[in-house]
Amino acid sequence: MLKGPIALGTIRTSFVLGLRLFIQAGTLLLVARMLGPEEFGAFAGIASLAVLLGALSTFGTNLILLGEVSSDTATRNTVLSYAIPTTLMCGSLLFAVYMAIAHWLLLGNRLPWNVLLAIGIAEVLLQPLFSLMSSEHHALGRVARAQLMQNVPLVLRLLTAGIIFFLDLRLAIDIYTGGYLVASALAVLLGAYYLPERWPNWQCWHLPKVEEWRRSFGYAVINISKSVPAELDKTLAVKLLPIDAAGIYAAGARVVGAITLPVAALILAALPRLFREVNQLSTRTKNLLVWMYVATFACSFILAVILWFVAPLIEMMFGEKYQQMSEIIRWLCFAVPGISIRMISGSILVASGSINYRMLYEFSGILLLLLLSITLVPEFGILGIVFSLVISEWVMAVIGSWKTLYKPYIKGRADV
Repeated sequence: MLKGPIALGTIRTSFVLGLRLFIQAGTLLLVARMLGPEEFGAFAGIASLAVLLGALSTFGTNLILLGEVSSDTATRNTVLSYAIPTTLMCGSLLFAVYMAIAHWLLLGNRLPWNVLLAIGIAEVLLQPLFSLMSSEHHALGRVARAQLMQNVPLVLRLLTAGIIFFLDLRLAIDIYTGGYLVASALAVLLGAYYLPERWPNWQCWHLPKVEEWRRSFGYAVINISKSVPAELDKTLAVKLLPIDAAGIYAAGARVVGAITLPVAALILAALPRLFREVNQLSTRTKNLLVWMYVATFACSFILAVILWFVAPLIEMMFGEKYQQMSEIIRWLCFAVPGISIRMISGSILVASGSINYRMLYEFSGILLLLLLSITLVPEFGILGIVFSLVISEWVMAVIGSWKTLYKPYIKGRADV
């Protein structure tokens, strides 16, 4: 069973992530209703692209910071001295890539350029800096505080969306994305204020050494492989579907993604301990992994069943422009346990140092998602991308869980 600090940490983190679920759901509902399917589809596609590239901006140094400080707090300044300049440099380069891809997707013809700039600066430049701050709290065992910090920009975005929606303001997308950018900037300032201690002086900053680059590269690939399965489908939808259908799909997919937050609470609460103990191959550690999988599957299955029955109510809340959304949500319910198991398998593999294996199975899943989407969307339309996501998530879940539960402990028993 999950006992002691992990159980208590899970409860605290579940509360914070439950608050995040409420915030994200409210924001999604308001933004989707005020923009309509077409404009929301374009917005969701460009936001997903920005989140994808933003996951690479730290070049994995946020995970190095988490792992090192979890084991030894004295390493904090050593890691930050190269993590901060690396994030600034990579973020700047990726921002240019983001703008080029946005042009290729023709999103500049559907969204004003100030909207593209605001989302890009927020997600590719500011949020990665904020992730370094929250990773530090997470490494110190302050999981709930780390997640509460990440709720700050979400709350500000919810307030912005609420003001626009209820006052029925014109140029809604311009005002909202302006608030989106300001929210991220304020979050960075607030995060800097609540750091355990100041970041190293800029004069101490330096780029990583060769060995640090190599190590960071592995974690950077982990960051992008973790984010791509959750975001790529929305960007693909913009390219493969009519823009209004892409908006309906994105709204349904965001609802399903939000429902996995309780699983994220379990993973986040256990992660510091996993970094310390997962390679010991002890009975205690094995029991921890088994119970994490059992709890993950049971929780995700219950959540999927609940979501199945409330899907028509959710469609009603989004309005008549989002017809067919309940059908999409119900099909996506089949992906919820797969998404959850894929998430927990990936976190265990990172903690155990099996980075190459995680990269292999997640990039295989990403490739499968791409190939299936290109093949199935012309035949099944919007359901084609739904089927592609369900299949790819379950393939990744099965491969990842086999590696973490079966293969390591066969080796462990052989060594005894």
